[in-house]
Amino acid sequence: MGKIIAIANQKGGVGKTTTTINLAASLAALEFRTLIIDADPQANATSGLGFNPKEVENSIYECMVDNIRPRDVIIETDFPNLDLLPSHIDLVGAEIEMINLPKREEKMKESLMDVKDMYDFIIIDCSPSLGLIVINSLTAADSVIVPVQCEYFALEGLGKLLNTIKIIQQRLNPALTIEGILLTMYDLRVRLSNQVVHEVTTHFRNMVFQTLIPRNIRLSESPSYGVPAIAQDAESKGAISYLNLAREILIKNGKLVLEN
Repeated sequence: MGKIIAIANQKGGVGKTTTTINLAASLAALEFRTLIIDADPQANATSGLGFNPKEVENSIYECMVDNIRPRDVIIETDFPNLDLLPSHIDLVGAEIEMINLPKREEKMKESLMDVKDMYDFIIIDCSPSLGLIVINSLTAADSVIVPVQCEYFALEGLGKLLNTIKIIQQRLNPALTIEGILLTMYDLRVRLSNQVVHEVTTHFRNMVFQTLIPRNIRLSESPSYGVPAIAQDAESKGAISYLNLAREILIKNGKLVLEN
């Protein structure tokens, strides 16, 4: 059974979609079958992989609301070992339509049972909120990665998110763990970036990934080409950082052994 990892932070602009696309592409490049689930109505993960959300016939929305099987909706990308369960704007209405459904928080979990054995990793790109779709994502997930940008308001709202995760652990998904806190948009030259790294690692210690994701032009521009950074420039700092993150996660999960 594949491991489901949600990428979540209710704060916008922290690198959730960038992390989803590039971490998934890195895992796929390391020959692990990987599925991206775009659970954000903005559908940036869908467009970031070269698909037009307006042309998507079915999406995660139909899987959750209309009980369409995910394996009938999944799209193969141009990258070996990497598939996509897309999103479109209709996902905005899903929270309203699901409000009176029984076990509404478990709709995504129920859907993903259809495909969990097809992949090594399933990466969910969550929207910047703490709404019902995000709660569905965290209920379906085995673990969560929390991206935190190396900027002034880095810790703003982080406590609220961690409290939400705690509530979900208590009420909906006792097996949910925190895969790690990921520091993004790091700039070695900026003193504030280094202060944030020090503050977060001091406070959260072993919860923080060793890999830092730098500010990098390839990470910024690759979505406009509809490709992950590793496909545009495998030697770029951004691509290498996400490969290192993928290896760190694989080692943590016992799927990769460190060479002496």
